[in-house]
Amino acid sequence: MPHTRSLLRVARRLTPDGEDLVQETMLLAWRSFHQLQAGASARPWLFRILMNAWYGRVRKLRVATVPLESHDYPSTPVSETTADVGRALAQLAAEHRAVLLLGVVEGFTCQEMSEILGVPIGTVMSRMSRARDAMRGKLAPPCRAEERS
Repeated sequence: MPHTRSLLRVARRLTPDGEDLVQETMLLAWRSFHQLQAGASARPWLFRILMNAWYGRVRKLRVATVPLESHDYPSTPVSETTADVGRALAQLAAEHRAVLLLGVVEGFTCQEMSEILGVPIGTVMSRMSRARDAMRGKLAPPCRAEERS
């Protein structure tokens, strides 16, 4: 099970019950192992199953994104930055969050993401561009009118 950590990392960012999603992914993969083409890499295949399982859950439940809550942990610049990135990521549309996690965090190419998500490569590239723009907007320091005067 060499890919479970990567699957779990993405699943936890997609849904609060990431462990259950990975468990469901592995069960579905085990049941359909005969469909994996000989010589094909299992990693993109597993991520495709993960994304399909996640989309299925979203369609069934229509669950809103749960924002990260602040805790009473001592704050450091690194933990604040990590929390800010997590909050910004959670606010993105599901499609944008998926391409960022697959491309930036997991290092898949646009072609691989296209196959995993089942969308054309142009759609992947436009979603990635929009997701990056949205993240920049959410993480940019607030502009104050009094500083301009």
